[in-house]
Formats: sequence, structure tokens, C-alpha cells
Amino acid sequence: MAQILNPLAAHIQTVKKRLIIIGATILVALMVSFAYSGEMVAWLNRPFPNPLVFYGPTEALFASIKVSFLAAILVSLPVIFYQCWKFIEPALLPKEQRWGIPLFALAGALFAFGLIFCNLVILPLVIDFFVSFGMDHDITPQLSVGTYIDFNVKFLLIFGCAFELPLVLTILARVGVVTASALAKYRKHAIIAALILSAIVTPDATLFTMLLMAGPLIVLYEIGILGARIFGRRGPTGVSLPLDPDLPIGPAGQRVR
Repeated sequence: MAQILNPLAAHIQTVKKRLIIIGATILVALMVSFAYSGEMVAWLNRPFPNPLVFYGPTEALFASIKVSFLAAILVSLPVIFYQCWKFIEPALLPKEQRWGIPLFALAGALFAFGLIFCNLVILPLVIDFFVSFGMDHDITPQLSVGTYIDFNVKFLLIFGCAFELPLVLTILARVGVVTASALAKYRKHAIIAALILSAIVTPDATLFTMLLMAGPLIVLYEIGILGARIFGRRGPTGVSLPLDPDLPIGPAGQRVR
């Protein structure tokens, strides 16, 4: 029993240590970015021509905290990825470890590109569409800072995560979980799933925003198929475990370094 509990306790301690490092990094980044929250709110306010207002005593404060927290997450991404990498590194073979840092760097770049694409392309279209719709009906736009920032932050996080889809599909194909032909076969199902997911995760359930979310998801799925076709595993995908009980067992299960 002790042989099971001791490694488990060591893993829990390692997870705790790395989570503390990540939490402390985000907290420090949050305090630093809060000093620039006004500039970040003004940057997000670019697509909307009028100044934002607040209707409650704490609304402006919490809006600043939200945008500062998003900035803190972005600034802390290198530390977050590094701590995740150091946690899983002992379970990988040397040839697999060589791919670790490039994959984490690519994941961070895709997340950042998703944020940039959303901020420069999607959000201006969405905000202009809804504001113009209200003004065409002789309604004066007056947005609260809390609602506006919450709308922006949700869109940014959704697109940042969505842009990881090609990398996820490529990795799954590389380890043999899926194949490019299977992904292509279920393309229609993926399109329907993208539409349903877009209707669920978008801050407002309108057809316009749903299509703006589903369109990039479908394109990203196609890129994932291409990545699976180029980098996917060739040949049989089954894993052969050693049958000899005298073979040493490495830290990556029954794989020997």
C-alpha cells in the first residue's frame, strides 16, 4: 500500500508546488496589469464610438479586474506552459521530450493569434452590427462598461481556445487516436457540432454571432485535417506492450528509456 501512496503523495506535492507558482505568477501579473486597466478598457472600446458608462458603484472596478485578469493570463502563459511541461516531462521518452517545448510554444502562439484575430476582426464586426441595428431603430447606444468588457473577454477567451483545435487534432492523429480520413469522413458532423457549440458558447445567442464563431471553427477543423494528413501516424496504431516481466518499467508506463 505504501508503494502506491508514496508516489501518489509525491505527485500531489509536485502538482501543488507548480499550481502555487502559477497562481503567484498570475497574481503578480494581475497587480501590474491593473495599473494599465484604463488603457486596456480604452483599447477594447475602439469599435464603439461612444464612451462607456457604469450603473453600479462596483461595476467599473470589476470591469477593470476582468480585463486585468485576462492580461495577467496572457502575460503568465510562458510560466504556465513551462510548469505544465516540467510536470509531464518525466513521463516522456527522450525523443518525445524534444517535441515538448516546440508544441507548447506553438500552442501559445495559436492562442495569441486567436485573441488577435478576435480583437481585430470579429469583435469590430459584432459590435458594429449590433450598434448599427439599434441606431437604425432610433435607439441611442449607451453601453455599460461591465456588460461591454464581459462581452469582449468571453469572445477573446473563446477564440483563443478555438484556435488550438488544429494542434489538438494533429496531436491526436500523431498518437493514433484519429486519422485524417476519419476526420474528413465526419466533416458534416463537425460542421453541425461547430454550429451547436457556437450557439452555446457565444455570449449572445444570435444567428450573426453564431455564424461568426462557427465559420472560423470549420476552417480550423479543415486545417486540423491537413495537419493530421501531414503529421499523422502511418501504419498500425496499436501499442505493443512488452510481455517479458523481467523488462524494466520506465516512468512512462511500460516504456523503457
